[in-house]
Amino acid sequence: MGRQDGLGPVSAGERLGVMDMLRGVALLGVFLMNIEWFSRPMQQMGSGIPADATGLDHAAAWFVHVFVAGKFWTLFSLLFGMGFVLMSERIAAAGQSVERVFARRMAALFCFGVLHIVLLWPGDILHTYALAGLLLMLMRGLSPKWQLLIGLLAYLGLCLFYLANAGLLLVLPADVMAGMQADFASAAATAAAVYPDGGFGAVTLRRVLDYAMVGLQGNMVFVPMVLAVFLVGSWLMRGGWLRDPASKRRFWWRLLAFTLPPGALFTAASVALGTSFPAGAFDPRGVAAAALMLLGALPLSLAYVALLVLAWSSATGARVLGVVAPAGRMALTHYLGQSLVCSLLFYGYGFGLWGELGRAAQTGLVLLVFALQVAVSHLWLARHRYGPMEWLWRWLTYGRRPAWRRDDAAATA
Repeated sequence: MGRQDGLGPVSAGERLGVMDMLRGVALLGVFLMNIEWFSRPMQQMGSGIPADATGLDHAAAWFVHVFVAGKFWTLFSLLFGMGFVLMSERIAAAGQSVERVFARRMAALFCFGVLHIVLLWPGDILHTYALAGLLLMLMRGLSPKWQLLIGLLAYLGLCLFYLANAGLLLVLPADVMAGMQADFASAAATAAAVYPDGGFGAVTLRRVLDYAMVGLQGNMVFVPMVLAVFLVGSWLMRGGWLRDPASKRRFWWRLLAFTLPPGALFTAASVALGTSFPAGAFDPRGVAAAALMLLGALPLSLAYVALLVLAWSSATGARVLGVVAPAGRMALTHYLGQSLVCSLLFYGYGFGLWGELGRAAQTGLVLLVFALQVAVSHLWLARHRYGPMEWLWRWLTYGRRPAWRRDDAAATA
């Protein structure tokens, strides 16, 4: 990459379309997973499919549980690691400090995440990405092979840690277990009362309390797990296999053959243990099933990437998948937009639909909203260089305001 006179946001002509497509697909998968937790207490995470789900609701919940949950935040994390490589290359080529610019970018992302938690939804992942991103920056000097090895070993180790927790639950004193279950059940009952009927102030307080109980504790394990996936994504990009996918089809077929079997095997083993666990995080069998699902999530995500890249490398595939690429260019805007829509639909200060829509109806809602987001993306990017939140993020990252509209950019040039 040649040296640039100044540092700034990447232009549309320099983008890798395949990454925008992957982000668009990941955006849909994350929405399918997240919408459930706008209408269900966060304290029930790990419970699997609701025990009372039947018919189409059970079928939709089963599909998301098996093929979506855990796979698409992983896909987004792989993309973050890939994007870090591209960004650091551009910063270095401009003669600037990678550490300084990227630290500003992560500080802005962290602030977005905190505001997301407080104002919209306690299940935010942006602040987690910001923390893991700073750690990734410290490890960028590692060779690609070491990044891959450390990433895989760290991910495996954390999955085994989850399995160990399942064993620990078997020997935990009954009174201790009962006390923790009572705390979570009480918090879940309060959440189920506040979210559908509370005003903005009451719901906001509940979001913060739910994050403190579930999200903050979970980040102790989730941040290093996200970092592990970032490292694998960095390895993928530094290997050069995404820069010209059509000429690297052999690699992607090999990656598919290597990742699909273990991904399918661990996922099947998890499903064999069960898909519904009323005791949630306090059910040893449920925790073991979650650990096995995590073991399958990373290889399956890599298999999804391989399949999508292989499809993209054909003219027909690129034309079909290219429809979602503009949404991928506005992923931050749409991720937050999905939370805004769901908070207004499901919480008491909006339409109060908490608990009213089954998983089939939720899935239909996701497909409708995502289709609208894709359409809006095409219209918006025809006139603007970036999505609204992407534009703000770049301004905060680079310290100067990017051109807003396409004709503004042409006039500046």
